[in-house]
Amino acid sequence: MSDSPADPTTPQEFDLIIIGSGSGNSIPEYLDDWKIAIVERGTFGGTCLNVGCIPSKMFVLPADAALAAQNSAKLGIDTQFNGADFGAIRDRVFGRIDSISEGGRDYRANGSANVTLFEGTARFIGDKVFEVAGNDAGTCIISAPQVLLAAGARPVTPPIPGLVETGFHTSDSIMRLDDLPPRLGIIGGGFIAVEMGHVFSALGSEVTLINRSHTVLRGFDHDISARFTDVFGQRVDLRLGHVPTHVARSDDGIVITVGGEDVVVDELLVATGREPNSDLLDVDAGGLSCHHHGTIEVDDSMATDVEGVWAIGDIANSYQLKHLANAEAAIAFWNIAHPDDIRRQSYKAVPAAVFSNPQIATVGLTEQQAADRGLSFSVGSRDYAGTAYGWAIVDETSFAKVLVDTETGLIIGAHIIGPQAPTLIQPLIQAMQFDQTAEDVARAVFYIHPALTEVVENALLAAL
Repeated sequence: MSDSPADPTTPQEFDLIIIGSGSGNSIPEYLDDWKIAIVERGTFGGTCLNVGCIPSKMFVLPADAALAAQNSAKLGIDTQFNGADFGAIRDRVFGRIDSISEGGRDYRANGSANVTLFEGTARFIGDKVFEVAGNDAGTCIISAPQVLLAAGARPVTPPIPGLVETGFHTSDSIMRLDDLPPRLGIIGGGFIAVEMGHVFSALGSEVTLINRSHTVLRGFDHDISARFTDVFGQRVDLRLGHVPTHVARSDDGIVITVGGEDVVVDELLVATGREPNSDLLDVDAGGLSCHHHGTIEVDDSMATDVEGVWAIGDIANSYQLKHLANAEAAIAFWNIAHPDDIRRQSYKAVPAAVFSNPQIATVGLTEQQAADRGLSFSVGSRDYAGTAYGWAIVDETSFAKVLVDTETGLIIGAHIIGPQAPTLIQPLIQAMQFDQTAEDVARAVFYIHPALTEVVENALLAAL
């Protein structure tokens, strides 16, 4: 914390206070003449940079290479996987990331003329007034007429008997292990669980994944979830339809009791979701309203129900997607500085991807959601194996699926499982955002032959 006054009870006045240094740190140049405070309670740079999407995807690349080396026989070549130097992989990842985080912190602490960095936990003590409890520098009070809440979320700890006493890892710590564990247990079945399950199993760990649902990724389109569960289960021990009833530590490792059996592992990752940090901010004292799951209520301008207070990212929506948080930050900053020219965030076509193996990408409605809404729609699906590039990569499990509204001709959902899925779905995201019809997207543009994009083309044609 820098530039604290002698009397900590005297508020320091700013033009703008930002809580959180992830997407909240993307301050635009048109605010260069504003006096700004940033408060960060953890590692500078936020979840995505330090413990989320960036490091996890940097681990996925070597995992994909390791898995490919183990499965090359189908291509008529003989390659081997002889093990992974987990420490070297970890150091490559965090050698890059930590220096970026440290550089960003140093810039905001020492080199950003109009920004004051406070390192500590902020909580509301009044209307746009915060008490900041610093890590080393005590407590101070700050206030401003404009506030941007970008404080993110944190891992959930499920109420499993013995779990806390035994100790466990979350996504915040699992990637910084010293060594690859021979046996890894994972509790959960969402994005983090299946991405880390892929990483550790591909690099050589025996992975056991325990999930209360009968599939993993249960919030996805049912066809996608079922196919992924089937493929993923061929290399990860899936214990589905169960919740662990007890966790304890023994001489042999960590004992997880599930379905009446004991599973023994060396390390345990708990990935059962993330909760917004609104409670840490004491938002009630700031007059803010929250949804039942803890996210702060905002409109599509990112404004809360308190004038001058805005919120973005994981603390304000349930998507938990960095690309959305960045877009919301751009909207919020603009509206803070231009109250007479309010912009609004569109949630019309918000995509997501899972960088496990196989990869998944999705946007819009699932088939089940469309049916529940009583929409009239057609479904088109095409296997990778039905395209020339699919033959080349000898893919027998991947497919693309699109949903088309039969009354408007518009694409209302798209779901892809397989190699390059997050890239292949991009033209469908654009089509949905700009109301391009499935007919136009399928027939009015060229699809390079024999590129894998023909999977998307053929899925659209099947829907038509």
